[in-house]
Amino acid sequence: MELVAIDYKAPDADRLFVESLHKTGFGVLKNHPIEQSVVSQIYKNWQSFFNSEDKNDFAYDKATHDGFFSTQVSETAKGNKKKDIKEYFHYYPWGRCPAELKQQAVEYYKAANDLASELLSWVEKYSPPEVLALYSQSLSSMVENSEQTLLRILHYPPLTGSEEPEAIRAAAHEDINLLTILPAANEPGLQVKGTGDDWIDVPCDFGNLIVNIGDMLQEASAGYFPSTTHRVINPQGSDQSKSRISLPLFLHPNPQVVLSERHTAKSYLQERLRELGVA
Repeated sequence: MELVAIDYKAPDADRLFVESLHKTGFGVLKNHPIEQSVVSQIYKNWQSFFNSEDKNDFAYDKATHDGFFSTQVSETAKGNKKKDIKEYFHYYPWGRCPAELKQQAVEYYKAANDLASELLSWVEKYSPPEVLALYSQSLSSMVENSEQTLLRILHYPPLTGSEEPEAIRAAAHEDINLLTILPAANEPGLQVKGTGDDWIDVPCDFGNLIVNIGDMLQEASAGYFPSTTHRVINPQGSDQSKSRISLPLFLHPNPQVVLSERHTAKSYLQERLRELGVA
């Protein structure tokens, strides 16, 4: 499997992008509308937040899941026993956010959400008739005015040598939602599961925007769009002293949306949160 960047501005970008999602569960876009300068500034400002003790004033709310998740309470990937080596902040427009970071988060959330919604309309446009018939409603209407779409600011701290044996920054997992929008991180480490046991490095060139299918779209499409396994591996050598920041937007449907005969968006999310140990 090779992740080939598709030019967002090309006339057939929508078709090529959806073909990539169907075949690999991932699509990579270049010349996309997310501005590098904005993302770089977010990385810088949130690095300062994660370096400060102020983050502990925003400890996450178990009822609403907004706020700061420390390395002590971060996720354990489904099927794993070791917690990931990461901390993160969950931003929702209705949730808490440090005052000095709020405006930037608001603007980026809107820009990324607008792009994610457009890409979801591409998916709908190029879903085969038999797959289209499975959707309980149009994909675009599933996320309309959704308060569940999540911006996660992820911080993978430098490695100190005291980490649990076999623990890594993000163990192999699949995302829960419909689509995930991810500008390239400031450091490498993201890998995608290929065929067999192969892992493919995802380039961290900012020109690339990585988009992947989540479990909810796999469920709604009866597997036509596969939710691909990915992970973030630990750096080696001198890179162990470097932090890594990434900024995924998880596009979530409204809770009442019917994904399949088995699940609504709400029931599916609750099941997965219990599996992750953060419900």
